[in-house]
Amino acid sequence: MPKAYWVVTYRSVTNPAAWQAYAKLAVPAITEAGGRFLALNQPAKIYESGINQRVVLVEFDSLEAAIACHDTPGYAAALDVLGTGNVERDLRIVEGAA
Repeated sequence: MPKAYWVVTYRSVTNPAAWQAYAKLAVPAITEAGGRFLALNQPAKIYESGINQRVVLVEFDSLEAAIACHDTPGYAAALDVLGTGNVERDLRIVEGAA
């Protein structure tokens, strides 16, 4: 079974306090659901049409586990703390190559 990944890019963080409060809840919720953080940083180098955005890459054992993590009460609580309008980001769940 292929692994799956959360690929998150942050376009902007307008409320760093809300983002930090979100991270304090999100990290344990994600790790408890089997997620492993592979990257949490700004790009080291940008090519083509790349944008210098914070990237978070989280690995899961399966697509089902990656989707289920997003729907857990713990992660929902983190999203509630994050609120709306505090960050602009994109979260994609992709299945790895078999």
